[in-house]
Amino acid sequence: MLLLSTKEEWFGNIRGDILAGIVVALALIPEAIAFSIIAGVDPKVGLYASFCIATVIAFVGGRAGMISAATGAMALLMVTLVKEHGLQYLLAATILTGILQIMAGYLKLGILMSFVSRTVVIGFVNALAILIFMAQLPELTNVTWHVYALTAAGLAIIYLFPYLPVIGKVIPSPLVTIIVLTLVTVTLGIDVRTVGDMGAMPDTLPIFLWPEVPLNFETLSIIFPYSAALAAVGLLESFMTATIVDDMTDTDSNKNREAKGQGIANIASGCIGGMAGCAMIGQSVINVKSGGRGRLSTLTAGVLLLLMVVFMSDIIKLIPMAALVAVMIMVSIGTFSWPSVKGLKTLPLSTNLVMITTTAVVVATHNLALGVLSGVLLASLFFANKISHFMYCEKSFEEASDTRIYKFVGQIFFNSADRFADAFDYREDVKRVIIDMSHAHFWDITAVYALDKAVIKLRNMGKNVEVVGQNQATRTIIDRFGIHDKPAEIEKVMGGH
Repeated sequence: MLLLSTKEEWFGNIRGDILAGIVVALALIPEAIAFSIIAGVDPKVGLYASFCIATVIAFVGGRAGMISAATGAMALLMVTLVKEHGLQYLLAATILTGILQIMAGYLKLGILMSFVSRTVVIGFVNALAILIFMAQLPELTNVTWHVYALTAAGLAIIYLFPYLPVIGKVIPSPLVTIIVLTLVTVTLGIDVRTVGDMGAMPDTLPIFLWPEVPLNFETLSIIFPYSAALAAVGLLESFMTATIVDDMTDTDSNKNREAKGQGIANIASGCIGGMAGCAMIGQSVINVKSGGRGRLSTLTAGVLLLLMVVFMSDIIKLIPMAALVAVMIMVSIGTFSWPSVKGLKTLPLSTNLVMITTTAVVVATHNLALGVLSGVLLASLFFANKISHFMYCEKSFEEASDTRIYKFVGQIFFNSADRFADAFDYREDVKRVIIDMSHAHFWDITAVYALDKAVIKLRNMGKNVEVVGQNQATRTIIDRFGIHDKPAEIEKVMGGH
């Protein structure tokens, strides 16, 4: 079974994976150079990282067909470290980032994705689509009309080429766009910005390079905060991208294996002079939309990237940026969740607020982790508020025994505990009070405190109080933390000795 699964992941879609890998490799080059510039390091640092991470993750990652490389989100976190301490400390931080991610994988932190609601994922996706589009704007401002014409032609090829019989289904349209626009600009001698204008290409293969930093506590204190941030953002973006690719391909991914894989890839990157990276939603979408499904597409992208920049740099330098801008605009359009815009009219206000907040925070700060955490926090608050409204109390009275019965239904926790305590009429003149919990559930210490408060107050009013009907979980938490049936504990709380 494992052998069949592995064979399918590697060789189940050979032609589609190789062609998609070529497209991704071409699109990775300018991005890797751009991210290197953002981080303040030489372009080869980003290019070596993208080659290494993509190649390694193809073997050890938890999501087939997902592309990992140097990313903008990670590059932004490196700026201060590079500026204040230099490249060698960045390489050391990259290796430590990998170690932390491997630890996260063994701690099974991938389960944290279960706390990220679908609404937050949509907000995250929309934010990335906007950021991807915004990243193309510098290439479309203060340029000649040729750039606009080439970009428009590129988009036309991308969207119309698939309609051609036979060949339209065989060759990915983004690859056709890159080839055609490159031939047009070279043949006609059109003077536009090309990949070669982005920065110098490396002319040698990477070699093993252990960071030249002192191995002491001072070095650790410098790099640890950066490594922790890089590890968290890298895993978050990788998990989110894996979830999106899961939906696009209707397959599952192993988040904990992905965490370990990202860690191994980053350690390898740091050891050949590369920066830290993670999964890339834009490139992963390009890969899937170009027909890539298996691990072979990721491996092809990584290996070809290195071969292209080292041995075919003279050709790669000729690719017009307008062609890659057209591809990235296609990614932006394809990534954005257009149904979510229509849903603004029909979905609950709380759902829309979570989605919009996630999108707005990510776009405003360019910090993916901050945006997702904001969305998760807001979604949790809305959920807690919604659940608390399902808690109510049914009151009844037995005249024969002069007993007031309070029957609670629903979930009792920090957000509904006050309403629980307020349900009692403490001054009512009855001999006996029964608190029926058979249809209620206690979730936390706040709920137990509310019960203690109510029982003790009722007893101080001279009433005989009995709590009945607790389920096993509720009884356990009340027995452990409750004090209303523990005279010694009540005495301590009241100030006794």
